[in-house]
Amino acid sequence: MMKHPMDFSEYLELTQLQADYASAVDSGNWDLWPEFFTDKAIYKLQPRENHERGFPLATLAFDSKAMLRDRVYGIKETLFHDPYYQRHVVGAPVIRQRDEAGIHCESNYAVFRTKLNGLSTVFNVGRYLDIIVRTPQGLKFAQRLCIYDSEMIPNSIIYPI
Repeated sequence: MMKHPMDFSEYLELTQLQADYASAVDSGNWDLWPEFFTDKAIYKLQPRENHERGFPLATLAFDSKAMLRDRVYGIKETLFHDPYYQRHVVGAPVIRQRDEAGIHCESNYAVFRTKLNGLSTVFNVGRYLDIIVRTPQGLKFAQRLCIYDSEMIPNSIIYPI
C-alpha cells in the first residue's frame, strides 16, 4: 500500500516522463538522455537472473549523471559500430510504492532494432524498475534499472535502453 496516493495529474506527468524518455532515446539525440536523471542517479542494464538472485553483475552500470554524459561522449565520439535505429514500446507504469525516496514504479518495455540495410528485429525486452523524484525541473529518474528477460543479448549494446 502506498503511503502517499497519487492523483491523476501526477500520474499523467509520470507517464509523460516515460514517453518523453522513449522518444528521446529513439531520436538519436544522445545529449537528451542524461537530462532525464538526477545528478546522483543510478542506471543499470542487468539480466533478470542476476537481478532476482541479488548478483551485482550488470551489462552496463552508471552511478551519476556525469557517467551518463561520459557514455554519450563514447557513443558519439569513440565507439565504432554498425549504426542502427531503435524504437521503444513502453507499457503504462505500475506504482509499487511511494515514500520519502520517491515514486517506485515498474514498466514493461520492448526495444526493436532496425539496421540500415535490414529488417526490424526484437532487440531487448524486459522491465524498468524506477525510482522517480520531483526536482525543480520536474520529475527525474533517481534510479532506472533495466532488467532484461533473456540471458542472450547482441554482442554489444551501444545505445541506452
